[in-house]
Amino acid sequence: MLSQTVLRALRFAFPLTVPIAAGFLFIGLTYGLFTVSQGLPLGYPLIMCLLIFAGSMEFITVTLLFQPFDPVGAFIMALMVNGRHLFYAITMLGKYRGKGWKTPYLIYGMCDESFAVNVTTEVPENIDEGWFYFWVTLLNQAYWFMGVLIGSIAGSTLTFLPLKGIGFVLTAMFVVLFLDLCRSKSAKCGIMGLAITLVALFICGPASFLIPAMAGILFVFLLRYRLGGDCS
Repeated sequence: MLSQTVLRALRFAFPLTVPIAAGFLFIGLTYGLFTVSQGLPLGYPLIMCLLIFAGSMEFITVTLLFQPFDPVGAFIMALMVNGRHLFYAITMLGKYRGKGWKTPYLIYGMCDESFAVNVTTEVPENIDEGWFYFWVTLLNQAYWFMGVLIGSIAGSTLTFLPLKGIGFVLTAMFVVLFLDLCRSKSAKCGIMGLAITLVALFICGPASFLIPAMAGILFVFLLRYRLGGDCS
């Protein structure tokens, strides 16, 4: 039976995660449908969403499973896609320190949305911070898992669903992110990244341009940072 301290933290955390649930359930459902449509068993997306828990990287992992074995390339890809979590971790060091057995899970389960809620919410004195962070993280992962579960079951059992072309969802997702970036103050950053990617594609070809492109983007942005510039 949960103590009052635990329940109080849950009641405070739950309303803050409800808006996240809407997005996670929909995107998770899409991911489950996408994974099953590629011919992978129902258990694959469920295992990946528990072990990886990084939305964009989970979509990319599906494509990596059908490519030649390249652990170094996969590692670099994951680092480039989720490298921002390194900075999240630095920000949350003080908040997550000293939370006992919860700390390892909080580190593992931190995603963009959990970070945003945990770093911006002023936790009242009568709410245990450790349990609040724990519930925010667990609830968000539960929303994602539920979406993936529904999508995987639907894709496996409702075989009449028109899933042809759903593989384009990953491309569409990144196009939307790019367009959103171009509308922001960081438009120059997105255009530079696109230009570097096109150069890498022209030089290296479609089979091996991705890692050189990411390395080039990282090098150029680090150089601009050292020279005192920015990407805004």
